[in-house]
Amino acid sequence: MLVLGIETSCDETGVALYDTERGLIADALYSQVALHERYGGVVPELASRDHLRKLTPLIRQVFATSGLSLKDLQGVAYTAGPGLIGALMTGASLARSLAFALGIPALGIHHMEGHLLAPLLDKTLDQTPPEFPFVALLVSGGHTQLIRVDAIGEYELLGESLDDAAGEAFDKTAKMMGLGYPGGPRLAKLAETGIQGRFRFPRPMTDRPGLDFSFSGLKTATLTKVNHLKAESLLENQALDEQTLADVAWAFQDAVVDTLVIKCKRALKQTGLKHLVIAGGVSANQHLREQLEKNLHGIGGQVFYPSLAYCTDNGAMIAYAGAQRLAAGQSDGATPAALRPRWPLTELQGLN
Repeated sequence: MLVLGIETSCDETGVALYDTERGLIADALYSQVALHERYGGVVPELASRDHLRKLTPLIRQVFATSGLSLKDLQGVAYTAGPGLIGALMTGASLARSLAFALGIPALGIHHMEGHLLAPLLDKTLDQTPPEFPFVALLVSGGHTQLIRVDAIGEYELLGESLDDAAGEAFDKTAKMMGLGYPGGPRLAKLAETGIQGRFRFPRPMTDRPGLDFSFSGLKTATLTKVNHLKAESLLENQALDEQTLADVAWAFQDAVVDTLVIKCKRALKQTGLKHLVIAGGVSANQHLREQLEKNLHGIGGQVFYPSLAYCTDNGAMIAYAGAQRLAAGQSDGATPAALRPRWPLTELQGLN
């Protein structure tokens, strides 16, 4: 079954073609980073307009790359939530209209399910895709969640962020440090030159049982340290030197990573499972990957993740998730479900 996937949940426009027999055929991605950089963050109205401007050219691009045409399509999948409502409406409107015109089914896909299943779509990795059941760590934007996954659509929430998610903490801390937008990747890059051990920040909620997360206090602790260093150096209205900023970045990143690793090990022990899938934008963080590999190996566990190209938002993950559900007979039907800016993953139905 050949499915077109459309992703427009936030600030990246993704389009892909996935075939249930041949795998990923073609994909294209356009990032709005340059558009939003001058504002220091995503402007929802501008994001929606830019999706509108880029969707049709990207769809043409993937068909040109694949050598296929619209008449070959058997289904269309699009992101129905969570995300920015205007951005979701842009992708959904085009997807539903295209499906109606071609007389094929359309289906709205949960954005986080797309991330969760991304390691299963990528055949370029050396590792074999994980088998069900497994534990998934989803770290994307405003989400940090630990999920038990028994099958597609069969999800049990084990723990989640109670305030700032890991990705939000990265972005907000980077902004407080004056690193600009997008903050998370810039902070992680700066941390590569940081000196280990110069500073140490707390590992929130690791001294108590449970699998929930909280990163707002860590963000505050980092800001307090930066302000203290400025006061000591009489630099209240100026930036710290590059090495000091790098050392702070390293300590912050290490605290986030250590917290995630501790909770992942705890989740595997609690469930009795050995396989961990990590997905979402933060899963591209090299320090996190290294620490998970190191720590899980010690307890007989194994970690799986998408290639870097499919960690951030992309159309391939939506096409893959959509193909699995459409092939199982699911579709929007005559009255599509409402788009959902907020949408608990555990509300999804299984394939049967």
